[in-house]
Amino acid sequence: MAAWLLSALLLGVIGFLYLGPKLIYVADLSPSTLPKVNACLNAACALVLIFAWRAILRKNISLHKRLMLSAVVISALFLVSYVVQHGSFPSAKYGGTLGWLYYPVLISHIMLAAAIVPMVLITLVRALGNRFDKHRKIARWTLPLWLYVSVTGVGVYLMCAPYY
Repeated sequence: MAAWLLSALLLGVIGFLYLGPKLIYVADLSPSTLPKVNACLNAACALVLIFAWRAILRKNISLHKRLMLSAVVISALFLVSYVVQHGSFPSAKYGGTLGWLYYPVLISHIMLAAAIVPMVLITLVRALGNRFDKHRKIARWTLPLWLYVSVTGVGVYLMCAPYY
């Protein structure tokens, strides 16, 4: 229940900052800085998730645990940076000729990013609570969807980078 409440609160804050007035001011922060940081964090998270997946397939549970906790920390840093970015600057508007690719990727990225927050929290709580039977059931969905969100986050940045 706490995972759902935290997820709803987080998504509400992000939605407000994305659509509402820009309430955050950081001196000397360029509008192009945080999108680069976010893309790097997404790329790092994707790599860590791939290594964590490999570790669990090889039954290296201790490495898998350390890597997954690292992925959670990287994602938390991403969320802080993302909130600051959208609380400080308007979103960049895509101006390229690949809209047929950009918009489906963006829409799927946004929808799954919203869904992945509670999934990650529930998966994490189950693992930390040693409820591995329930952990495995949701982790089979969480990890590949989280990886998709991380990879498409980098892709969305690369397509939008010229417009920051």
